[in-house]
Parts: sequence; C-alpha cells; structure tokens
Amino acid sequence: MFKNSQTKPASRDGQAVDTLIGPQVTIRGDIEFSGGLYVEGRIVGRVTATEGTQAVLMLSEQGVIEGEIRAPVVMIDGRLEGDVHAAERIELAARARVQGNVHYRTVEMHAGAQLTGRLVHADANAATVLDGPQLVAVA
Repeated sequence: MFKNSQTKPASRDGQAVDTLIGPQVTIRGDIEFSGGLYVEGRIVGRVTATEGTQAVLMLSEQGVIEGEIRAPVVMIDGRLEGDVHAAERIELAARARVQGNVHYRTVEMHAGAQLTGRLVHADANAATVLDGPQLVAVA
C-alpha cells in the first residue's frame, strides 16, 4: 500500500507536498513545518515554517486554520481566522475567506476571495495599509 517513492505528490500548481492533513483531521496545537504542507482538515493553533527553509503552506477549499500563519509562501483557498505573514508571496484563491491581517511582500487575489482585515506590505519603507473589510478581485 505504501511504497518508498522518490517522487512526491504535487499540488495544483506544481509545488511538492511533503505533509498532508486530511479532511477528517483536526489538530489542536502549534505546528512547525518545512517543505510543502497541504491542509484539507482543521488546525487550531499557530502554523509556522522552520526558519531558513523553503516552505509552502497550501490551505484547500475545505481546510480551516484558526491561528496565525508564518511561512515564505502561502496559498489559501479555504478559511483562515488569524493573521498571516508571507515572507515571499501569498495567493488568495477564489474561495479564500480570511479574517485577519495579511502581511505580504507579493500578493495575488483571485475574483471571489474575501478579506476582512488589513493588507500590510512587508517593506517597511513603503508600508501600504488598506483598512476595513474588503472584497478584492483580480480578473
């Protein structure tokens, strides 16, 4: 059933998935990860990428995170209740529902994504803050 394979499954955009949290799983507590973390279940706690590693967090349409996220690359298509700190890039897909502040260097928002919070650019010299509930779409 389980084979030692040299190839890793990939997400919809080609990112390798090292860890999968399935749709029937609820984790209560903080998680530290590296590589690709794909969340279809529910996490109640902080999700943090190991410092200095290449890490990608992918939150699926069914996935829920209640807590803060800190990772270089974050892709959200589910529900997040908490702040997110994306050191490199964040993508909010069409079904993303975020209640919290989004700290980003590069942001991509698709039509239908919802953000209730602030967009805060990571560059301290040109900090851009947009206040209030927002529905921002990219065609």
